[in-house]
Amino acid sequence: MASAPAAGEFELIARYLSHLGAEREDVLLGVGDDAAVVRAPPGHDLALAHDTLVDGVHFPRGMPADQVGYRCLAVNLSDLAAMGARPAWALLSLTLPSGDAEWVRCFASGLDRLAREAGLAVVGGDTTSGPLTVGLSVVGWLPAGLALTRSGARVGDELWVSGWPGEAAAGLAFIQSGEGAQSAPVAGLVERFRWPQPRLGLGAALLGRASACIDLSDGLAADVGKLCHASGVAADLDSRSLPVSAALRAGAADERTLRGWLLAGGDDYELAFTLPTGTDPTPLRAAAGCDVHRIGRIVEGAGVRLDGEPLDPASLRGYDHFSTDPGRGT
Repeated sequence: MASAPAAGEFELIARYLSHLGAEREDVLLGVGDDAAVVRAPPGHDLALAHDTLVDGVHFPRGMPADQVGYRCLAVNLSDLAAMGARPAWALLSLTLPSGDAEWVRCFASGLDRLAREAGLAVVGGDTTSGPLTVGLSVVGWLPAGLALTRSGARVGDELWVSGWPGEAAAGLAFIQSGEGAQSAPVAGLVERFRWPQPRLGLGAALLGRASACIDLSDGLAADVGKLCHASGVAADLDSRSLPVSAALRAGAADERTLRGWLLAGGDDYELAFTLPTGTDPTPLRAAAGCDVHRIGRIVEGAGVRLDGEPLDPASLRGYDHFSTDPGRGT
């Protein structure tokens, strides 16, 4: 994308960043003052989440600006979905290497698209100069006392997951290899990485049904491991029940690659959750907008197993920003 003439901070804010997202009656004072003022509904708890996305770490260098804008909100909304919260407001912090007005316009259009779909208003933030970094804080609300957590899973519960884990990791692999548009299956995997779909409808439908929930950002095995640790239990995955999409199978060169994407790949932003045995998943499928799959059971012990055998520790590690392993991360 060719760079437009540089613009100043206040011009960028006024032109592109001051009216992002939905119009909400509970926003009493938005962008333009020293702080935003919002009104929470009575009888509800607030859920707050924050993510920082760094160029070359959380998204590939050169990723189109509209995809960066969409992605920075999607990963935060996925955190709210995992709590069963309804999105309401956001604060945006944008650090830019230059005042590239065209880049900011495209970034804002991507963020605004998803914000309006989710009914969320961006009510403030900050714009600074430096290496490309996006920070976003989101706030949602849900009925008091009903928040989903990682710590409620119980022995005997069934373990479920939404969508098709592994597809985003495969898409990123093809982006990094330069093979992003060579075939229909590969193109579909790339789109799954570029445009993650936060499962807000599913999260809301899980309230009062699920015993525990987590979103999949670091990989299926790693994140299920976090849920198990918080709940003081173990998970036994059934290899025959793990969902493998046609696109993932077509894109994988061998079974080892396929299993690595499926269990250790990150960036899916699906939900893994536990349900009491015998729970009818039909209303959950309707709310999710995608299929949901039973993939195992919660058992006594610690950690994650596959067909009764402990998984390779590498599958459980997840992404660590300060790891000395150069093979992980974007």
